[in-house]
Amino acid sequence: MRAIRVASAALLGMTALSFTAPAAHAARAGDITSFGFSVLPSTIAAGGQVTLRVDGCHNRTTVSSGVFDTVTIPKGRSSATATVDWDAKPGAVYEVTFQCGNESGRTDLTIATGRPTAHPTRGSHTGAGGTVAGFDLREIGLGTALVAGSLGAAWHWSRRRAEDGTHT
Repeated sequence: MRAIRVASAALLGMTALSFTAPAAHAARAGDITSFGFSVLPSTIAAGGQVTLRVDGCHNRTTVSSGVFDTVTIPKGRSSATATVDWDAKPGAVYEVTFQCGNESGRTDLTIATGRPTAHPTRGSHTGAGGTVAGFDLREIGLGTALVAGSLGAAWHWSRRRAEDGTHT
């Protein structure tokens, strides 16, 4: 009987602990670089214009794909635009390669069905250029309290009680 209580308490504790851990994200090997990169939008119609962004690259960046001409982002700049070929196959996924110095990263660009109705002349204004990751003391405190509470409950339930209600 004691083994069942201990196993239940351990399972409860591990469940509570697993909810406090951050979610993992599996990335392709080509996605892990010392510089950031993106293609916006990631789905576009043939003939549309995409924005190629790079962050943290201190060299000239060359961006290539089978669906648009090779684009060079000069040193000190963070973005450039490219026009998707009109003969791009709708529904196809093309690989876009960012080459920064001796390092390269890859992402996908999907071709949507249909043709673009308007050609954007400028990128959209979306946010303040990134977020600063930091510690939120309220969230850390809540997580610590949940873990401590689940461990305390597991310890309490795993203790064997005598008939008079005291711990043995």
